[in-house]
Amino acid sequence: MIIRRLDARAMREVRTQLASLLLDAVADGFSLGFLAGLDDEQLDAYWSGVEQDVARGSRVLLVAERHGLLVGTVQLDLCQKPNGSNRSELQKMLVHCTMRRRGVGTALLEAAEVEALGLRRGLLFLDTEAGSDAEQLYGKAGYTRVGELPDYACSPNGHWRPTAIWYKTLFPRTRR
Repeated sequence: MIIRRLDARAMREVRTQLASLLLDAVADGFSLGFLAGLDDEQLDAYWSGVEQDVARGSRVLLVAERHGLLVGTVQLDLCQKPNGSNRSELQKMLVHCTMRRRGVGTALLEAAEVEALGLRRGLLFLDTEAGSDAEQLYGKAGYTRVGELPDYACSPNGHWRPTAIWYKTLFPRTRR
């Protein structure tokens, strides 16, 4: 398996595979901001927005490849506020259903942390559905669970679910 960072041009080359990863996760009921019935227009609008953010330098997109096919992805949304230059939000951790529990998520998390360190982003945070298998992954990777918010997001099949908030400090930030 290879983990690599995509620029906007490289994203266009694998756009269909990125869309497939998102469709796969939504079909499995993961709460990623989309409801069941996700169509090509919504997929295109979402990935176009990500591509624009990558081109602007406000987002990092990492992908996991196996035998030339994308099997997973994760994003770092880099805070653009002057007082938030030390933090980044991990978003859209997607691992294809045929590759789950094989170390893809762990490898993507580790690669995201390396990227964050290289960008001087010492605080990573994320939210995930409370009670989901993803919580085990984040706990094992050294993230700290802060708490949860009830009825935070609607699952693809229409049920309101709580979200759990997690963070990890990669290096201490000193005041200037």
